[in-house]
Amino acid sequence: MNRIDATFDSLRAAGKRAFVAYVSGGDPDQDRSLEILRALDQAGADVIELGVPFSDPLADGIVNQLAAQRALEAGATLPRMLDLVRRFRAESEKALVLFTYLNPVYTYGFERFHADAAAAGADGVLLLDLPPDEIPRNAELEERPSLRHIRLIAPTTPKERIPLLAGASEGFVYYVSRAGVTGAQTTLAEGIAENVAEIRRHTRVPVAVGFGISTPEQAAEVARAADGVVVGSAIVNIIAENAGAADVAERVLSFVKPLVDAVKSV
Repeated sequence: MNRIDATFDSLRAAGKRAFVAYVSGGDPDQDRSLEILRALDQAGADVIELGVPFSDPLADGIVNQLAAQRALEAGATLPRMLDLVRRFRAESEKALVLFTYLNPVYTYGFERFHADAAAAGADGVLLLDLPPDEIPRNAELEERPSLRHIRLIAPTTPKERIPLLAGASEGFVYYVSRAGVTGAQTTLAEGIAENVAEIRRHTRVPVAVGFGISTPEQAAEVARAADGVVVGSAIVNIIAENAGAADVAERVLSFVKPLVDAVKSV
């Protein structure tokens, strides 16, 4: 069974929610990025989203944009991200999703990407700028079953599109809880529980909620309404603040562990 499916199935059976952690691959460099993945694993993250650095990340806020820039300046490429996955997979069975834009994947080769990513040990992919209704119009973008294909749904998604996006999602649906780009917030968006309930009407896969979650209290509140909680920018900001520190991975671990514990307490 795919690791994403197995993870959510196990958590559902135990009555628990998933903690999903996002970091930019290669930030602040390749070796310390691997240490950070290990730290997320040790902290108890259930799923790791590994961002593939891209020069034009339009859906990302400034924190994640700068993380991609640091990684690119340190030599990050899509092949090096696959190598990072391979190195992490040699020591961990944690579910891992590649979070990226279409351009790097298309340049690499869509079919080749699916084969190589799966062979490296990735379990899923979230292509932020590839709507599922575009896929039937482009034979070269045919999705392969080797990876779970995760979809985004936002508060601004037209209601008539929710069945399409939810029905086409694999692994889990990523519900973006607020409009705009990524970034930590001091308060949660309104209507999370209602919108998650609406999405669940159209799919059997779990629904994870992200964008703007940065504290244990916020994480626990979201966990009461969703199957998973996604934290990204707040973690990436810890990396940014400690990019020059030898113990950056330990600082990430210290920050993430209380968030995981809050989600698991629900």
